[in-house]
Amino acid sequence: MKQTTINAIRILSAEAIQKANSGHPGLPLGAAPIAYTLWQNFLKFNNNDPKWDDRDRFILSAGHGSMLDYSLLYLYGFGLAKEDLENFRQLGSKTPGHPEYGHTVGVETTTGPLGQGIANAVGMAVAEAHLAAKFNREGFPVVDHYTYAIVGDGCLEEGISYEACSFAGTHELGKLIVFYDDNDITIEGNTDITFKENVTARFKAQNWQVLHVDLVAKPDNVTAIAGAIRVAKLETKKPTLIVCKTKIGYGTPLEGSHKCHGSPLGVENLQKTKEKLGWPCTEAFEVPEEVLKHTAKAGMRGAEMENEWKAMFEEYEKAYPELAEEYKKAMAGEIVDLASVEDLFKFEKPMATRQTSAVVLNKVAALVPSLMGGSADLAPSNLSDMKNTDAITYGDFQPGSYEGRNMHFGIREHAMAAIANGMQLHGGIHAYCSTFFIFSDYCKHAMRLSALMNIPVVYILTHDSIGVGEDGPTHEPVEQLIALRSIPNMKVYRPADGKETAAAWISALTGTAPTALVLTRQNLPQYANSGLEALKGGYVLEDCEGTPDVLLIASGSEVEQCVGAKAGLAKEGINARVISMPCFEEFEKQTAEYKESVMPAAVKARVCVEAGSPYSWYKYAGDKGEIIAMSTFGASGPAPLLFKQFGFTVENVVEKAKISLAK
Repeated sequence: MKQTTINAIRILSAEAIQKANSGHPGLPLGAAPIAYTLWQNFLKFNNNDPKWDDRDRFILSAGHGSMLDYSLLYLYGFGLAKEDLENFRQLGSKTPGHPEYGHTVGVETTTGPLGQGIANAVGMAVAEAHLAAKFNREGFPVVDHYTYAIVGDGCLEEGISYEACSFAGTHELGKLIVFYDDNDITIEGNTDITFKENVTARFKAQNWQVLHVDLVAKPDNVTAIAGAIRVAKLETKKPTLIVCKTKIGYGTPLEGSHKCHGSPLGVENLQKTKEKLGWPCTEAFEVPEEVLKHTAKAGMRGAEMENEWKAMFEEYEKAYPELAEEYKKAMAGEIVDLASVEDLFKFEKPMATRQTSAVVLNKVAALVPSLMGGSADLAPSNLSDMKNTDAITYGDFQPGSYEGRNMHFGIREHAMAAIANGMQLHGGIHAYCSTFFIFSDYCKHAMRLSALMNIPVVYILTHDSIGVGEDGPTHEPVEQLIALRSIPNMKVYRPADGKETAAAWISALTGTAPTALVLTRQNLPQYANSGLEALKGGYVLEDCEGTPDVLLIASGSEVEQCVGAKAGLAKEGINARVISMPCFEEFEKQTAEYKESVMPAAVKARVCVEAGSPYSWYKYAGDKGEIIAMSTFGASGPAPLLFKQFGFTVENVVEKAKISLAK
């Protein structure tokens, strides 16, 4: 029955792609025996409880081959119906063009942008190793599962895969097993035109075990694939790459050609494929009943394993009640009510918001034991590490000390963000990562996927403006704020002081969306009236008597210039209101009444101030407002001189306010 089941994966995939007249049949046809062997004989899952904590994770990193995923989820009972396969790539279907987390039951992460999936898999393996070290006790392997991924040539060409796999090898993630669908084909043709490296040598150099299975000389060799998986599991100190030599589009007239990579086979070729494979069904999307009975055995095996796990966990709760309770809270994502912790809002002297973030982070770390993360080799500068105390030792996540909560991602910003996504997706961890704000460009695609998947990864992004100073324009963010604000479902907080920073952290850890904390290098004052109001995204920081003549609106460090300008304008009889806008996204969620109370429509004179691109501000400036922002790159020099040169001064805010009033 194994051969018929392998062919069922192939034919269902090809039929769905043909019906949609869109998709990528090559990978499902070639990789079907790999997926079958894993799912039928090794993958630990319960289709009746797809979110079972201790399930194995399966990631199709080469997400363009999504019909492989959907065929598996259909055959192995995850709730997809034949109609869902028939509606592949159609509007509103459960089977979109690329696998989407939260949309299709059984899909562990959103993939398609090549290389992201394997980096997510590394993050999931990190989470498994950490939680196992933290919670497992002798006789109680509460956390004990594998992370599997299928990658293609495209994934391994992307630089993110090199970063992620280097990290995985360095950290000896032995429960990560990756199948490389080595078919030598990408969209433009044979990989010889662009990808000739020795992949085996590359991965061995990164401290991976590398195994080989030849599915060209002997197609559908389930025995060899199974043997490789067993050998992979014996190696506990290295992740494993199983290089599977395959033929793209196996069994079709287009076998081995790039013409079947990203286009339907065509009606005639599909029929010829069915004939060559000896497919017994005549109706489209029909599968022999024996196949479904065969695949059901894997689900029943998983259900038994979950029952055994639950029985073991009951005994674990008796033996280690406090640990079991912490485990359950971690996996449920529960944390304490941070907004009620007054100590988070105590700041007495001017500090950079990277420093206030460090203070809040370390206070929160003691209250949220699931908090885990680190920096891309910049922790001493962006202050993103958790400091050991007499009461708590956080430690470093390293081989031999996986219980450590401080991550050292290395200079790998892109993989860092995607690894954090994987950690968050796994469950049991509140993940954060950190770098300079300018390098958010390297993180961008993974950040976009955080937002698309609606997962609350926290991004600490310091050195947020020309305040970087002497490092010059290569390190001074200008367009990054508008870039992140343009991502749907991404919260971008740029706090003006310590209490706003605390509010930003609370928002980040209690919401369901990712949050970017954009923080200064230079010191900022602490304001008497700041605080939890920052959770609303924008609020009145300093007001005047009666209706204001002009609104002074800013985020982050430029709030200071607005506060100074308010005092200067008052001396001239001009009433100004200072509005702090740490988070546009949260402000836009507020009621129309609240927004009007902060920013009255009748007050047309406005000055918006931010040391970044002006494009965020036109909505709030209105037709009579002025904007002080960066329309050029920065320069190298002391930060105070740069702020003066580019117009971020009290005097300039006062002048722009008068110009706006005169319009």
